[in-house]
Amino acid sequence: MKTYLAHLALLIVGLTYAGNYLVAKGLMPDLIGPSGFIVLRVIGGGGLFWVLRGVLFAGGKPWDRIDDSDWWRLFACGTTGVAANQLLFFNGLDATSPVNASLIMTSNPILVLGISSVLLGTTITSRKVLGIALGAIGAITLMIIGGQSEGAYSSWQGDLMILLNATSYGFYLVLVKPLMSKYRPLTVISWVFAFGAIWVLPIGMKQALAVDWDAFQIADWQGLAYVVLGTTFMVYLLNIYALRIVQPTVVSIYIYLQPILTTGFSFLLASFGGRDYTSDLGWYTVACAVAIFLGVALVSLPARGSN
Repeated sequence: MKTYLAHLALLIVGLTYAGNYLVAKGLMPDLIGPSGFIVLRVIGGGGLFWVLRGVLFAGGKPWDRIDDSDWWRLFACGTTGVAANQLLFFNGLDATSPVNASLIMTSNPILVLGISSVLLGTTITSRKVLGIALGAIGAITLMIIGGQSEGAYSSWQGDLMILLNATSYGFYLVLVKPLMSKYRPLTVISWVFAFGAIWVLPIGMKQALAVDWDAFQIADWQGLAYVVLGTTFMVYLLNIYALRIVQPTVVSIYIYLQPILTTGFSFLLASFGGRDYTSDLGWYTVACAVAIFLGVALVSLPARGSN
């Protein structure tokens, strides 16, 4: 039963992330600047983590004591997992197509492998080298051809920021792994958001203060709540729950749902009179997606005979 609940949690995460591409894109930059949006995410979502942590440890329960040697790692996780990751993602999403962004994000397992090989000395086989090459060709081609096309929403600058965002998140996943096995996950996430705020607040506060709240309609408030409460707070908690039951490799598989769901949601949005983000889709998008998916498969799938 717990396994089914874990998969249900991951499915909700996938659906929420896919919707986030369109919801956040719809609010930026007319109502909220991308960097200002991250300030709201860090203050809102990060603040809720600290509140939840205080509630759970009320009544005299001891909080985790952080070893002096781990503070630098928490700071690095806040820099890569919150500040660089979220700032690059929202600024990139503001400049490119949600479909392109969701496709490029699926290259994350490839990036994690490359970073692990550099930082942890992980062995890379010839099959995985081929996977890295295919994924890189797919992502780079998508940026080059997409940037040269006359699409209404895609741009190579935005695609590049999404790729850098995925790279930053790859560094975060490698850096945070020892902390997750040493401390309570909620403790780690609370501190990661706190350290991320050190970078995010000075960068995005001007945009956050410039938001005209009187211009918000009911749908805009709902979209803001979706991003802060859903994509930031709820998704992190559901991922923590799932990771307690299933392996990280199972969690990573659900990232492949994002471009499929995002494309489907984009078609639905266009059919109801919204922005047509699918107008940038072309043969090259499909070809690049196939190259990225094949690359990720070669990197992620275990070799025959391995356990």
